[in-house]
Amino acid sequence: MDASDWQPTACILCECNCGLEVRLGGEGGRHLVRTRGDRRHPVSRGYACEKAHRLDFYQHGRDRVLAPLRRRADGSFETLDWPTAIREVAERLARVRDTHGGASIFYYGGGGQANHLPGAYATATRAALGSRYRSNALAQEKTGEMWVSHRMFGASTRADFEHCDVALFLGKNPWHSHSIPRARVTLKELARDPGRTLVVVDPRRSETAELADIHLQVRPGGDAWLLAALGAVLVREDLVAHDFLRAHATGLEPVLAALRAVDIAAACERAGLDEALVRRTAGVLGRARALASFEDLGVQMGPNSTLVSYLHRLLIALTGSFGKPGSHFVPTTLVPFTGGAGKGKSPVAGATLVGGLVPCNVLAEEILCDHPARYRAMIVEAANPAHSLADSARLRAALASLDTLVVIDVALTETARLADYVLPAATQLEKAEASFFNFEFPRNAFHLRPRLLPPPEGPLSEAEIHARLGAALGAVDEATLAPLREAASRGRAAYAEAFMTRVMPDPRLMSQASTILYRTLGPTLPEPLREGAVLYGLALRAASKHGASLARAGFGGTPLEAAGALFDALLARPSGVVFAVDEWSQCFERIGTPDGRIHLDLPDLLETLGALCASPAEVRDAAFPFVLSAGERRSFTANTILRDPGWRLADAAGALRLSPADAAALGVETGGRVRLTTRRGSAVVTVEVSGTMQPGHVSLPNGLGLHYPTDAGEATTGVAPNELTAVEDRDPFVGTPWHKHVPARLEPVAPGEA
Repeated sequence: MDASDWQPTACILCECNCGLEVRLGGEGGRHLVRTRGDRRHPVSRGYACEKAHRLDFYQHGRDRVLAPLRRRADGSFETLDWPTAIREVAERLARVRDTHGGASIFYYGGGGQANHLPGAYATATRAALGSRYRSNALAQEKTGEMWVSHRMFGASTRADFEHCDVALFLGKNPWHSHSIPRARVTLKELARDPGRTLVVVDPRRSETAELADIHLQVRPGGDAWLLAALGAVLVREDLVAHDFLRAHATGLEPVLAALRAVDIAAACERAGLDEALVRRTAGVLGRARALASFEDLGVQMGPNSTLVSYLHRLLIALTGSFGKPGSHFVPTTLVPFTGGAGKGKSPVAGATLVGGLVPCNVLAEEILCDHPARYRAMIVEAANPAHSLADSARLRAALASLDTLVVIDVALTETARLADYVLPAATQLEKAEASFFNFEFPRNAFHLRPRLLPPPEGPLSEAEIHARLGAALGAVDEATLAPLREAASRGRAAYAEAFMTRVMPDPRLMSQASTILYRTLGPTLPEPLREGAVLYGLALRAASKHGASLARAGFGGTPLEAAGALFDALLARPSGVVFAVDEWSQCFERIGTPDGRIHLDLPDLLETLGALCASPAEVRDAAFPFVLSAGERRSFTANTILRDPGWRLADAAGALRLSPADAAALGVETGGRVRLTTRRGSAVVTVEVSGTMQPGHVSLPNGLGLHYPTDAGEATTGVAPNELTAVEDRDPFVGTPWHKHVPARLEPVAPGEA
């Protein structure tokens, strides 16, 4: 096979966005007939898991939308031409803006995994409409961690698992959820090195827990008690990094006092763990040369999630696990999208906004009311909230009540089915795209990948859609664009000067910078890279803010010179570019608190810790004796852009996993069926009896319950988890949902019973 047959791209199924090479073939040369890891990718270096090899199912979904759609009065759709669709959408949204204010137009999305350029281009449409409020999947998962990290460190941190001697995973199974480069390679290296220790906190004996030296099989929902006990042992056994804390932290004494007050034995009992094992684990953490840790959805979507994030970061600080190889760091980012401390409130529920995001669990409340500031229109882009957010039935009712719902997406998703207009987008393989989850250190990389295929007639890239919407809304006129186009024709230096003198000083034009770049710089780029024009603005920002880091990566000179060189490298290197090289000492310079020190004392969360330790033992509702984890990641589950159930080679129906003891009590075996009921809904599910589960804990996979056309008509495979979850089950600080801790009951289903 000729090497030229292989073309670079990236996986789009988790945040790692591993570099891939694909070979095209089949009908029209539009199928991904072979896939392999790209050895030239600076982060993944040839690594790819089994899921990446199934991406052709994404490219060729049967529910692809190929023309703009408008809802008829009877609920069906009719096709439109693009000029009509753009005009009508702009008119409908402008009418809402002019009648109720731009703040009544809500934006949900901004791109999925490795599909981030839509978020950049959507900022122009939102600015033209005056849309203030937005949300996306981060508000389902990460806002508690973001809120705590920015209050303590003034920045978001990550960890160096390649060089640590102790690795701690909280509510995370990297074997399937990845989130660290070359996850399975790294896990195996940790597991087989006798000088290193792998610690996993998970109520299930996951694939990662199987490799662990210490598996803390915590009782579901018991994580906060476990972390409180670990912190208390560190303090009482004086395993605290005093020199580090004196040099870099403030507010230590209130934290020490709070942790000394923890009843370790009682906390271990509440966590469902042996006290001796917890004390041993604390010793391992406290004596680590370099501790790297990662919290994920298993704790971030459960009770006490924000408190867990706080106690986790106290462990990092108390052990001095920051600013040295193998520990935690603050990376140079090309796109700072993780947000900061909570600022602002949602207009109806008064929910705290973290990173500018409205908590997903209040979205229906913000719509289904008569409040004058309620959301009256929505733009949903590359997202499917009708399926992915809690209490799907209530959210569907909220979406249906809007004045206008516009969906920009590839497929006729569950959300698109509710829309007034559906604007069909190119797939991620039919346009230039980029991977914004860039968190490596000390060498960080960015990947702009060229399109593999031209889109079929009908769909447009989101960049083109937003540029057309902006023109229809009168945000930018030809008189503004013409001088910039002329400058671009004279070369990059002339264009940069024109952009900096004409656009950057004008706030109105800067709000449209993304589509201005696309319309004026974009035509000078090779067509497969045209949507990457917006990255020139991001390169300018990075060169101005992180000049030394870029210079060490080879992009030196003035900020303008560095930005130009970086942008050219992004265009020229389709497997990705190392754009920043940092030094560990820079981590301390990036502590973004006002005094440049780590703030340990967060009084509201210390008060919550005290209340937690004083709380009575949990009394589980007898009507719902099980805890359901709604949305477990497995070998063949991923985000729901893979809609065709045929992509799954295992567990096609998405079985409910439960322990052998629970199966025996119910009288069911693998392949049998039970009725799963929560306070919100009920579903009949197939059973998988699994020794990985502890009694009383059951799990459903993510990514199922999608409506998909088949030869015999439409089918739904598996259970949509959010038909069973409730919006009121959420964190009191930042509103993250408790999808991993849903009270449930199980009842056997007789053969033939529906």
